[in-house]
Amino acid sequence: MQMPPVFPLFESASNIEEGNSIVNQYITQISLDSVPDAGLVYEHASELLYEQKHNENSYKAYRSELTTFFHWCFDVAGQTPASLTRREIARYIDYCQNPPDTLIGYFNVAQFKLDKASGVRVPNHAWRPFVGKKSLGKEQPYNLSENALKTKIAILSSFYSYLMSEDYCERNPAQAWMNHSRFSSKKKYQVKTEEGNTLSFTELQWSYVIASVEQLAIDEPELHQRSLFLIKLIYFCYLRISEVGARAGYSPVMGQFKQDKQTGIWSFFIPLSKGGKRRSVAISKALLEGLVEYRRHLKLPDYPTQGDNHPLFIRHRAAGRGREVGAINANLGIRQIREEVEKIIEHAANSAENDGFSEDAKQMRGLTAHNIRHTGITHDININGRPLSHVQADAGHESIDTTSQYLHTSQIERHQSAQNKVLDHLHGIE
Repeated sequence: MQMPPVFPLFESASNIEEGNSIVNQYITQISLDSVPDAGLVYEHASELLYEQKHNENSYKAYRSELTTFFHWCFDVAGQTPASLTRREIARYIDYCQNPPDTLIGYFNVAQFKLDKASGVRVPNHAWRPFVGKKSLGKEQPYNLSENALKTKIAILSSFYSYLMSEDYCERNPAQAWMNHSRFSSKKKYQVKTEEGNTLSFTELQWSYVIASVEQLAIDEPELHQRSLFLIKLIYFCYLRISEVGARAGYSPVMGQFKQDKQTGIWSFFIPLSKGGKRRSVAISKALLEGLVEYRRHLKLPDYPTQGDNHPLFIRHRAAGRGREVGAINANLGIRQIREEVEKIIEHAANSAENDGFSEDAKQMRGLTAHNIRHTGITHDININGRPLSHVQADAGHESIDTTSQYLHTSQIERHQSAQNKVLDHLHGIE
């Protein structure tokens, strides 16, 4: 089977959920050979693309750019996108401005085509990641226009913003490149940031989330006992969605809860996380009680044992599409978990609004499952008083500086705490 010099990585919008077995094999090989987290970052890119699938032009633009970018990261630089800096982005731009002649095509072709012999969609050997122009039948020197360059960086910046929202990386090198480029003064191409951007639920908002999911678990246990434990697990262990949802190469099971034989302390083991790292997160008594309650609902023994391969969050109904079509006894995927949590947040926001907290409800509707991770970290540092080093280890932060950012994250709390500051702390003491 003849393959193109660069692999197209993402199917059309109508086939994005199913993926492509040949591409999966390629990504797996990249993960084994050079970029350990290639599969995970590919999964994140697929999720971002899925969100664009109802806008055909946007989907095609994102798919084209991400494919070219991943080709450079995996095949040329041999690096994960999470490790890139502004300098590497500059190298990537240079590459795109002067691509190898073998990667330039002069007509548009489909990235995948149906192989009639096998009935499988395969990469189109005639596809190329760069498209040049012809004039009077003669190939012209390849040129990346200024508008195309702006679009390229805007998409990459959006991708990195998405990765940062998923806590997959801690910087946006595409935006950093833009800010130091000749486009830096053109505000329309800059990502806007606001100090008031809420990273976590306020205590009031979080109380509504917990009250809502606990009541739903009582009213509809068959549906929402799972939801209750899901919320508790993400909050108490500061988990990313990719750490509790099934994805290529990872399907979480009950056996990841482990008890230390010497101390008796329980932890949740994460075998593959950001950057291919692993970690164990110590769990609280409250979460352990929640685990027992959840397992009793599933008619399982109170505590998991070594080798317990029961899926962590089992499907209520068989998958209609994707890798687990027809499977009922299978883990929820990343998208399904995100949607389930968002429904809980919406339910809580409605309750807050009904009680007159309309502004809180509005803010809550802008938060996602990932903000629950931020909330758990923020509460442990600012309310529970856990040492930063302990939180850093459980959160999987590479740097204590990242963990420190959760100190006094609420603008309202900062303003309130400033009201009673005095110049002389001994004034008035007798």
